[in-house]
Amino acid sequence: MIFLKLFRESFLFAYDALRQNKLRTMLSLLGVTIGIFTIIAVFSAVDTLHANLNSSVDKLGSNSIYIQKMPWIMNGDYPWWKYMQRPMPNLRDYDKLKDRTQTAVGVTYQIYIDNRTVKYGSNFVENVRISAASYDYYLTRNFDLQAGRYFTENESRTGAAVVIIGADVATGLFPNLDPVGKRIKVMGRYETVIGVFAKEGENMLGVTSDQLIVMPVNFARNIIDIQGDRYNAQIVVKGREGISESGVESELKGVMRSIRMLKPGQDDNFALNKSTILTDGFNQLFGIVDIAGWIIGGFSILVGGFGIANIMFVSVKERTNIIGIQKSLGAKNYFILLQFLIEAIVLCLMGGLIGLGTVYLGTYLVKWIWDIAIVLDIHNIIVGISISVIIGMISGIIPAWFASKLDPVEAIRTN
Repeated sequence: MIFLKLFRESFLFAYDALRQNKLRTMLSLLGVTIGIFTIIAVFSAVDTLHANLNSSVDKLGSNSIYIQKMPWIMNGDYPWWKYMQRPMPNLRDYDKLKDRTQTAVGVTYQIYIDNRTVKYGSNFVENVRISAASYDYYLTRNFDLQAGRYFTENESRTGAAVVIIGADVATGLFPNLDPVGKRIKVMGRYETVIGVFAKEGENMLGVTSDQLIVMPVNFARNIIDIQGDRYNAQIVVKGREGISESGVESELKGVMRSIRMLKPGQDDNFALNKSTILTDGFNQLFGIVDIAGWIIGGFSILVGGFGIANIMFVSVKERTNIIGIQKSLGAKNYFILLQFLIEAIVLCLMGGLIGLGTVYLGTYLVKWIWDIAIVLDIHNIIVGISISVIIGMISGIIPAWFASKLDPVEAIRTN
């Protein structure tokens, strides 16, 4: 009860200081507000990017490894021309790998054909990306269907003229119709739509099925040379549950070296790419952004802390008589110290809450303007409040200590 009474009195003193000296107090709180706003805004932005990155990586497929000609990140010590001399993954590699791997739940041979136009009647959609993939595509790539179905193993093996189209493609070709069962023209051939991918939206890796069409690779091989260099063929391997990514990668490296008949000591002529390569690189960048946020926000909070300390010294001077009267009536030193310390904490909390409120309003503004959902989780809110309390304690401890050490007789005599 004593603590609650003390807190109430300190809060009223803080409110009175804010009411009587609005400009001075607001300018002092501005540093804390800007500092908390900067730190929490940066943390929220990084959390949002993390969530977007994780969502993008999930679409690629967790525990999936991409066997490709080129690595996603080049080794600066490895001659670039050796990368160019590597062969593309081909159907022979795919067939042998699928027979030999023990750690994979799915193995997909896949190519991409960019910037094609697809038609249905008088409607058409440009800049569509076409993927020709083997049957295990549904195991190595995470996706949902909003209508229809995936192609069967028999349709994949025989190269049936069936396709699954993205949500944006479906909207463009069939604005008022059900796409399933309709025949569209793709690469000069008519194919039947059997499914429509669920709307995914944009993400930071550009991994989306909205502008994508997927067809069986055995259908595409009747139209184009699916093993040609221009289509950037890849083999995607999804590891079994309970087997680590490093375990899958180790097996694939050995199997691919055997398939390519590489001798001990010879360099690999293939690349094993995985999503952790991307996440590790982005995590380093996010770490730098976090540090920058702390530095920028820290300077603002430091300035705000000095401002709060200045307010508290002025407050001690203005209330010296009251302190003397309180002491003469029996108030202990700790009571006076806590009174001013809580006042400083309350003032800093005001600045911190204003900063947090500004970030919160900013999340709605960003959502309204750019349709981006900003992540403002409870952890960041706790960090903001904790920083405010700590700054209040640091800023108020010295003025509060001086107040608690005042001589009551001298304090009462002070004008």
